[in-house]
Amino acid sequence: MIGKLTGTLLDKHPPQILIDCHGVGYEVEVPMSTFYGLPASGERVSLLTHFVVREDAQILFGFATVAERAAFRELIKISGVGPRTALALLSGLSVAELAQAVATQETGRLVKIPGIGKKTAERLLLELKGKLAPALAPVPAAPASDAHADIQQALLALGYSEREAAAALKALPADVGVSDGIKLALKALAK
Repeated sequence: MIGKLTGTLLDKHPPQILIDCHGVGYEVEVPMSTFYGLPASGERVSLLTHFVVREDAQILFGFATVAERAAFRELIKISGVGPRTALALLSGLSVAELAQAVATQETGRLVKIPGIGKKTAERLLLELKGKLAPALAPVPAAPASDAHADIQQALLALGYSEREAAAALKALPADVGVSDGIKLALKALAK
């Protein structure tokens, strides 16, 4: 069907955008990761797409990268996960973060996404295992020490993202204790 759209970005209202392709306006639903990377209205844009036809609707979903579209397609194959849920997952987690959550079987990362409960998260992890290609998202290196791992878990429990926690850990000395490390990491994140 429709695999790619290239045209002028007319309108942006998350999660929907309007693209003019030679006089035809396409309404496209995009994950927030794609939305944040869009150019200003009136600029040229190119998106990979996935077309969903249902009895009551025809919806076009757009993605900035091949990896995002591939992950979306894997997600909608899972029973009970529709396009809206898949879009919410890709809006809340990058493909790399989703692949890491699947590799490490972390339900906690998935239940933070609106609309994803514990049972759905467990089913997602089970059914996606081995399906998200490692080439799409290499798993980041583990923390250098047990103390760093504990500090990272504390930051994640406090609601910081993986990226924020990883950045804070890089700034810490290698021999820091857990309580001092948490304090230093929080100070670094508060800046």
